[in-house]
Amino acid sequence: MTVSFATSARSSVGLEWEIMLADGASGDLVPRAPEILDVVSDATALERYTVTGELLTNTVEVTSGIGDTVAAAVDDIADAIAAVRTVTNPLGVELLCAGSHPFAQWYDQQVTDKTRYHKLIERTQWWGRNMMIWGIHIHVGVDDVEKVFPLINALAIYLPHLQALSASSPFWAGERTGYASNRALVFQQLPTAGLPWPLQDWSEFERYMDDMVRTGVMADATEVRWDIRPAPRWGTIEVRACDGMSTLPELAAVASLVQVLVEHFSRALDEGRTIPALPPWFVRENKWRAARYGLDARVIVDADGTQRGVRDHLAETMDELTDVAVELKCAREFAGLSRILDQGASYARQLLVADAAEGDLREVVQHLIREFRAGPTLREHLAQLGHN
Repeated sequence: MTVSFATSARSSVGLEWEIMLADGASGDLVPRAPEILDVVSDATALERYTVTGELLTNTVEVTSGIGDTVAAAVDDIADAIAAVRTVTNPLGVELLCAGSHPFAQWYDQQVTDKTRYHKLIERTQWWGRNMMIWGIHIHVGVDDVEKVFPLINALAIYLPHLQALSASSPFWAGERTGYASNRALVFQQLPTAGLPWPLQDWSEFERYMDDMVRTGVMADATEVRWDIRPAPRWGTIEVRACDGMSTLPELAAVASLVQVLVEHFSRALDEGRTIPALPPWFVRENKWRAARYGLDARVIVDADGTQRGVRDHLAETMDELTDVAVELKCAREFAGLSRILDQGASYARQLLVADAAEGDLREVVQHLIREFRAGPTLREHLAQLGHN
């Protein structure tokens, strides 16, 4: 079957951020999305950003417009959050984000009343009902459809780095899991989710889609739920591997890394160079290591099996690609990656709070609420970086 890939501006950026709704006092999730969306949708109909529902009624998703820069997309996200708060604040509903809620139970949550979600739950049953996961999706525009799968295969080398930077789900239903990102392993239980198949070109993807549609596995390309996937409707590559980021500056930093990597590899293709890829068995192992150990993982970085610490390899990559970040006007956001490496990702901060509170996960939720609400805005964060 033919799958058309839309035209998009090269290295343009779009962001999606899934956000939990919680009771301000107890920290437990609340099913308030439908009433919030009723108000917000009308009030923001003409804005660049959107605010929509998700699988569960305890979640809203904010989506940017198409940005020429990471900063432009993040500004949209900040505006969307401000709009949501005009409704949630009077209700006593707080916003927070992480890959998982520390103590909520799946059986207490309500599924959004839409046919696509009911179909998903009917098919996936217990695993579908357990999808209490929150993530970010980063879209980057690609100017040539024939670049898409070489770029996806090259990005898979950095999938563990992205997972580690964003890892924020060390707890699950009240249990300390021992994983930095439990979400990464839960999400891949869904049909069509998990690592991308190592396809070589667009024609192979079209054959894959033909097989999937013909056998009733999926209806169209929107049901491909890979960690890194093509988004034909938008003309982008979409990175979906990341846990939900707990703060806006962290979201900006990770988005800048994806944008810079795509542009870097795209330039190599323009010059006729072969860009790197890993054997799929190394990609799979790296995903598990990053989910388990986060920023302390050692990962396989080339086809020869060379192993490096995520922190060290990421720092080297940043040094190599800083000039690209400058050209894409995301250098300050890119520099924010160093802050995550220095201060730890969200999973580490949550574990510290839990230990200090003698395991009281309600305190972890309040910590996440404070980070989301009172943490530095992106502008304040960038100004601070500028003075360092």
